[in-house]
Amino acid sequence: MKVLVVGLRATGAAVVPWLAARGDEVTVVEERPGQPEYATRRAHAEATGAVVIAPPDGTTFGPGEPDWDLLVAQADLVVPSPGVKPTHPVMIAARSARIPVRGDLDLAVDAATMPVIVVTGTNGKSTVTTLISAMLEATGLRAPAVGNIGRVALDVLNDPVDERAIDVLVVEASSFQLHTVTPTFAPDVAVLLNLADDHLDWHGSFDAYVADKANAFRYQSSASVLVANLDDPVVRQMIHDAPARLLGYRWDTPAEGVVGWRGDSLVGADGEVLLTLTGPDALAPHERANVAAAAAAARAAGATPSAIAAAHLRFARLHHRTEPVGKAGGVTFVDDSKATNPHAAVAAICGFEHVVLLAGGQSKGVDLGALRAVASRVRGVVAIGNTPEEVEQAFGGAVPVRRASTMADAVRTAAMLALPGDVVLLSPACASFDWYASYAERGDDFRREVEEYIGEVGDS
Repeated sequence: MKVLVVGLRATGAAVVPWLAARGDEVTVVEERPGQPEYATRRAHAEATGAVVIAPPDGTTFGPGEPDWDLLVAQADLVVPSPGVKPTHPVMIAARSARIPVRGDLDLAVDAATMPVIVVTGTNGKSTVTTLISAMLEATGLRAPAVGNIGRVALDVLNDPVDERAIDVLVVEASSFQLHTVTPTFAPDVAVLLNLADDHLDWHGSFDAYVADKANAFRYQSSASVLVANLDDPVVRQMIHDAPARLLGYRWDTPAEGVVGWRGDSLVGADGEVLLTLTGPDALAPHERANVAAAAAAARAAGATPSAIAAAHLRFARLHHRTEPVGKAGGVTFVDDSKATNPHAAVAAICGFEHVVLLAGGQSKGVDLGALRAVASRVRGVVAIGNTPEEVEQAFGGAVPVRRASTMADAVRTAAMLALPGDVVLLSPACASFDWYASYAERGDDFRREVEEYIGEVGDS
């Protein structure tokens, strides 16, 4: 086939050799070749025989360049990277010319010869994907976590170094990736965690966002399993006509045939105990929901209860997800920088009695007003990022809001607002791209400033 690949970052760099290995004629367009690894990736792509088109000056194409209509007309298939929006000229040209569009996950799941688990939702995807992988690995299966969580799925499937067979492929799928799947995308187990406003600037509407998320299970068969959060009203509505066998879960006491918690024990759909919490640390409702989802999916894919329990016992909370980073004056500082939408921030806030909240950034077209629902738990708010007025509007006078121009300023302002026993919580409800390159960089800066502050005042 003649394949047009759009983008030569991590996804494109994995897609190109995979396509070339199956004998396709590949053309790649990279619109922004300024990233550090571009030269190496271009050399590797050209070594496979691919033709790479990029701005000659290394910055951006001029008006009318490239000729997307011509490139699409010459292709049998278009493979866009996940960040390529539905409104991008190549997507419009492909729809107009009726040229098939398939994303990297669609190609990977279609090519996989082993069972595949796909995890999606607005929040909790990485945690649940990592837990499922750990639970299956503890059972003795090789089950790498791939996709939106980090390594491109096609890269793992084609790894010539590791000769061990993959027993189960555990895939985190973003709404961007699910936008470009076809009826070949039929995972053995799909996991739907929750749905709330997110990425509306990319999808255009919440309905479009939900429709793309539904692609995770839309093409499953009756022999497949759909693990779904029965506490989420949007999820319950979405799964009404799902073709797969439903395996529901709840964060609290379940009905018969549903995975959930009885006290500190997680029980499966058949009533078997999958794990029992030990130690002093309690799990917040959203954390219980994540553990239930992971255990249900892992059990459906062959994990044993003992392995599920052992993996959870060893599991360390992922960085930047309600991660304590310091304590001073009886105030605990918690990094939840991964909370890039209001739904995630609300879940984090509900895990504490009183917080001083650091919030703000790029809202991605989402109304931050949902934060007001938990105002009773919020002692004060420090607005960070370039649009502090959105944070101020969200709380509408219900909670004092202070503005900060830097993270150092934000940490110190929050510390002044907090009382002993409070939590200073970085849970921004927004993307980070106004001040930082990633949520991880934002969280790391928060940790540095907290450590600097504790060094000044002491850690008592």
